[in-house]
Amino acid sequence: MTAAFAGLDACVHCGFCLPACPTYEATLDESDSPRGRIVLMRALERGEAPADDDALSWHLDRCLGCRACESVCPSGVSYGPAIEEARARIVAVRPNPPAVTAGLWVLARPARQRLAWWASRLARATGIPAALARGAGDKAPLLLQMFAMLAATTPSRRRTGTPTHRSRGRERPDRHAPGGTEATAAPAPDTTAALFRGCVMDGLFGHVHDATIRALGVNGVRAVEVRRQVCCGALAAHGGRPDLARTLARENVLAFDAAAPGVPIVTNSAGCGAALKAYGEWLADDPLAERAHAFAARVRDVSEVLVERGLVRPGRLPLRVAYDAPCHLHHAQRVTTQPLDILAAIPGLELVPLEGADRCCGSAGLYSLVEPELSRDVLAPKLRAIAVSGADVVATGNPGCLMQIGAGALLAGMEVEVRHPVELLDLAYRQ
Repeated sequence: MTAAFAGLDACVHCGFCLPACPTYEATLDESDSPRGRIVLMRALERGEAPADDDALSWHLDRCLGCRACESVCPSGVSYGPAIEEARARIVAVRPNPPAVTAGLWVLARPARQRLAWWASRLARATGIPAALARGAGDKAPLLLQMFAMLAATTPSRRRTGTPTHRSRGRERPDRHAPGGTEATAAPAPDTTAALFRGCVMDGLFGHVHDATIRALGVNGVRAVEVRRQVCCGALAAHGGRPDLARTLARENVLAFDAAAPGVPIVTNSAGCGAALKAYGEWLADDPLAERAHAFAARVRDVSEVLVERGLVRPGRLPLRVAYDAPCHLHHAQRVTTQPLDILAAIPGLELVPLEGADRCCGSAGLYSLVEPELSRDVLAPKLRAIAVSGADVVATGNPGCLMQIGAGALLAGMEVEVRHPVELLDLAYRQ
């Protein structure tokens, strides 16, 4: 028995996980639930079901990997590593879909990524993807859904001190009020942290990195750059390629140890953070095992770093904001309150409740491209909840979530922005 499958031993098949599972809620098929998938994984482990069995691979591949089942499990089942191990066994005998294979090929090397991101940003800048996708509906062809996801990565055009469509007529920020720029003195940096840039985040969300660096700076943290860092490996691990995931992990451990030894490693991507914090397990039998454990212990989400230091008071930001918790921040890293603390610290910002904020949006890396229909079904209740909330902005801290929710809102013709919490904090600091 592998260590990954051993994590399933605690399961008593109580069924507490069923209502927490987005795919089970969408299909009401027991085999699309964590409990059902654990039965399938046990059959795979014992050799009772071959890895190339159509039904087995069908149901296991439809798992989002959101790990919400772990948060509600009273027995402490470790589901995430097991589903990744199962997918690795399946991929060994049944190749990934072309979209996943192509995506992992691009992400494996920075040079390929740079070309892909350059082309994507060029297409985004034309405005054509957004124009074609807006209002196309949730049944739009996959190509239009991809256009919507690309459009969702566009940096906000929001200007400091400019209310949105819903906040027009409200109080405009007073730059001379307590908490405004003139009243807030940023401390001189007294510590450093190494910024993990990642792949999708760096290629399409560079503006979030810029906001992260500024917000850290205001709070006395100087962000240092680490050259030769690569993709975190999360998508490879989720896609049944642990060999590639471990290769990328080794490169990152060596790069950060050489350029920024001992300092905290800050990430603003929930998926990256969960992967980086797992390097100790990924490389447990590797010559770099000890360094990988030390690396993982240094990784912090940007919200953890900012809240632990105590936020310098931001300026006013009159917005209604709903927070949607990324699965790999909430369920995998168990970072639940810090993003909310950041938003609550912004004067004038009204934090509105969002039903199902801790439930998956259906992104799950490349999932929305290979399981578009089920991905849409998982997203639909979240879009309805956002509409009911009356929010101007949905804040969430993961690139996949930003793209999935942003694309869904664009296709539905909803007038709502989807932004990273650190973008809003940075905007408030610049008021």
